[in-house]
Amino acid sequence: MAAIGRFQKGDEIFYAKVVDGELYRLLGDVFGSPSYEKKPTPVKGVKTLVPVAPSKIVAVGLNYADHARESGKPVPKEPLFWLKAPTSLIPDGAKIEIPFAAHRVDYEAELAIVIGRRVRNVTPAAAARYIFGYTAAQDVSDRTIQNSESQWARCKSFDTFTPLGPYVETKIDPHDLTIQLFQNGQLRQNSNTSQLLFDCYRLVSFISTNLTLLPGDVILTGTPSGVGPIASGDRLEVRIQGLGPLVNTVK
Repeated sequence: MAAIGRFQKGDEIFYAKVVDGELYRLLGDVFGSPSYEKKPTPVKGVKTLVPVAPSKIVAVGLNYADHARESGKPVPKEPLFWLKAPTSLIPDGAKIEIPFAAHRVDYEAELAIVIGRRVRNVTPAAAARYIFGYTAAQDVSDRTIQNSESQWARCKSFDTFTPLGPYVETKIDPHDLTIQLFQNGQLRQNSNTSQLLFDCYRLVSFISTNLTLLPGDVILTGTPSGVGPIASGDRLEVRIQGLGPLVNTVK
């Protein structure tokens, strides 16, 4: 595994490779062919950020058949996607904020793709060359708004509605990974990325035929069944095989 994170110390923001809890600063372009400092950076005073700063977040819906069924919606014949605001991103450890107390807001555990190279009109067979790596995510959703509107950008783009991280794993096969969500220690979602209707490579190919993807852009690949409401005080943990756990609380 090769975990890459994004960090802040004082006013400085930097990328680093994470090895056994130690940070080795990246030298050069994170999406190029970087090298790393040989001595670790002291972690005192270092804050973990969202692992990338994307120009856009592309969210894919109903990409597990069991979630489509529990949502009462037909299984899509091609990927269904929309854009989420990058301002909705928060890192591991940050708090999810519910904007309207009377609304139902749900958790959604997802595998996220991080793009590594500018890509347009790529085939599924070539898509892996354009992927930087993978990380854990949530696509938090205000169901009250979602059920009252025909588009899903607003209900999923509130500030704090896209937890992402903690790090990007650059050497992992995304096609057979356990994906789980725990709410206050209770298992709520439990599936495998092999159940994706459209796998990661097909998603990159399809999306790139519709818009240009840039280095650092994030694709949320969809959530399995078991989604449910969150409440203030909840502790939510996304566990995806081979990735660091993503833990956030709710207020």
